Amino acid sequence: MLARAVQQSAGTIRLYAFTFASNHFHLLVWARGAALAGFMQYLRANLSKKVGKLVDWSGGFWERRYSVEPVLDDTALVGRLRYVLAHGVKEGLVDRSAEWPGLTCLPQLLGPARRLFRWFNWTRRWSKRGSEDMAEEGRFAQAWAEPVELEIAPLPCWQGLKEDERQRAVRGLVEQVEAEAQSRGTPVLGASAVRAQHPHTRPEHLKRSPRPLWHASTRQALKELREQYRAFVAAFREAAARWSRGDFSALFPPFSFPPRVAPARAAQVL
Repeated sequence: MLARAVQQSAGTIRLYAFTFASNHFHLLVWARGAALAGFMQYLRANLSKKVGKLVDWSGGFWERRYSVEPVLDDTALVGRLRYVLAHGVKEGLVDRSAEWPGLTCLPQLLGPARRLFRWFNWTRRWSKRGSEDMAEEGRFAQAWAEPVELEIAPLPCWQGLKEDERQRAVRGLVEQVEAEAQSRGTPVLGASAVRAQHPHTRPEHLKRSPRPLWHASTRQALKELREQYRAFVAAFREAAARWSRGDFSALFPPFSFPPRVAPARAAQVL
């Protein structure tokens, strides 16, 4: 689904890193304009639908709404990549990042950047529902599988590096993560035990720490973003106030989401 979602974005989403755990996932992406909202809606909806069918899940699929945090500088960007690669190791589930059984970008960061996946086209399956030949085909039958390619883009700050230099940098991050985990001396669960977990089992203790608003390595970058955010909010509120008074020529700031319905007073006049 991730590969299909990136493909559907038609170049408005660039994927740098990803990792999937039992009840959440992390993506490191670049998005053009407001494209991220549609991309995430498509990805989360289709993941919940298809994975839900695969594991016989009913009810709410995701623990909570996803969050988006801007990454403000190159140092912070590399730090976010390190965070993604640390999953499974930092929680004490596996010894090495390469042992994590969930879907991860590590093989593509250390090898070919392109990887071929299979996407199950349920729309095509639905269109064939009256066919006798296809009557017994399940949702995940090969008849509906279509190849889709997923490419990992290099971090912008690493674009000047050669492929082997980028791979060496990734190995360095992984080695840091694994060394820190080993220094704690805590026994790990192991990849086999992780795979043996029932998909309906929920964690005993859920992490509820507040999410950061953004990631930066310097106070100056944080200060500049706060100023830009305040200006954005002020411009949106001013445009919203004009719009609510019936002034539909009000200009909302770029990449915001203006109201899609007319105010009650204007609707009565119309």
